[in-house]
Amino acid sequence: MTEHSAAPVRGAASRVGPLWMTLFTLAWLAIWTVQLTPVQLLLPLQLDTGAPGENWIAGVVWAGVVLSAGGLVGIVAAPVSGRWSDRTRSGWGRRRPWAIGGSLLAAIGLVLTGLSTGPVAVGGAWIVVSVGVSVASAALTAMIADQLTAQRGAASAAASSAQAVGIVVGVGAVVLLGLGILPSYLLLAAIIAVVGAGTALLLPDAPAHELAPPAPRTAARRASWRDRDFLWLLVSRLIVNIGNAFGTSLLLFFLLYGVKVASGQAQDDLLVLIVIYTVFVVIASIVAGILSDRASVNPLRRRRAITAVSAVVQGLSGVVILISPSLMMTSVAAAIMGAGYGAYMAVSLAFATDLLKDPDDHARDLGLVNVSAQLGQLLGPLLGAGLVALVGGFWLLFGAAAVLSVVGAVMTYAVRAPSPASPAPAAAPR
Repeated sequence: MTEHSAAPVRGAASRVGPLWMTLFTLAWLAIWTVQLTPVQLLLPLQLDTGAPGENWIAGVVWAGVVLSAGGLVGIVAAPVSGRWSDRTRSGWGRRRPWAIGGSLLAAIGLVLTGLSTGPVAVGGAWIVVSVGVSVASAALTAMIADQLTAQRGAASAAASSAQAVGIVVGVGAVVLLGLGILPSYLLLAAIIAVVGAGTALLLPDAPAHELAPPAPRTAARRASWRDRDFLWLLVSRLIVNIGNAFGTSLLLFFLLYGVKVASGQAQDDLLVLIVIYTVFVVIASIVAGILSDRASVNPLRRRRAITAVSAVVQGLSGVVILISPSLMMTSVAAAIMGAGYGAYMAVSLAFATDLLKDPDDHARDLGLVNVSAQLGQLLGPLLGAGLVALVGGFWLLFGAAAVLSVVGAVMTYAVRAPSPASPAPAAAPR
């Protein structure tokens, strides 16, 4: 097996300045805001059937179905668009056109979602949003491997911390401004169209004349997705993200029907929980990302250890809610889950860039890395809704969140991290 390559493509900078990091963070902030605000608040409100005398579980199930449908389409869109991005040679670069196009497509989908009524129409419009977000995400993630070497952990932390801040920005704007469903979606569409496309336009991206043509596929060019270590990391990210989605995606329903919070108060309490979660995600992702970038005799082993420990920390949050399913202990659990998930997403993404094989496949391969997380976040609501419906409550949901987080941590150690001084292990015969 060839050694894992961490070298950027030709002409890439090993370090970038504050302006690059700021634009990159804002781009991810826009993406996460428009993706997660509907997941956490708007879609459950659109699909909730919990009026007095009606079956509230039906709303939970429909929310899970709609989110998962978008996720299934997204898992195809990300690597396919990433592959096309890898092969793009234009005067605007190879990442910028896809980041801008994905942002504008997501904006169109958000407007359609706001105008839709009924689960089928909402689900169809949400698929458009999911495709746009997946396309833009694949292009942006590839910039980490294309342009950075020493700051991959910091850039991954920027993308991960923006996820939590994006929820606060979106849900906070909707709740504090008292926006209805359609105005909320129009606001989100404006954010991704202006901020998402604008930052993609300003971020550097080498034009066609500075790029070598794509190399032909040969035996020497081995695809990352066929490497056992890369595959183990993908699967572990999927499992950990399903565990995270179990603990976060149905929180509004948990407050309404598990903690028994009044309907008028539930949105305010949800915002408080999101703020707590966000603070710990941001702090943990930045600290863990910078720590993983520090010089080490074996940087792969350092990133692997931080990734696994972070997943275990996330799992503890499910145990806390199982012990005491109250609003106070849910707040404590939100802090624990935020710390674990923030560190996990930042370092596992940087870990994935270290495992990449071929610079000509960066966007496709990192599209698969994004898909592993997105699929977990979008399958989680569907599977979680099934667990809630199965027992008529939420205890099994949070128990499964804890178990899956620990399983994902154990799977991370299946990724080999040989010492740089020793040869890489031989590939197993296929």
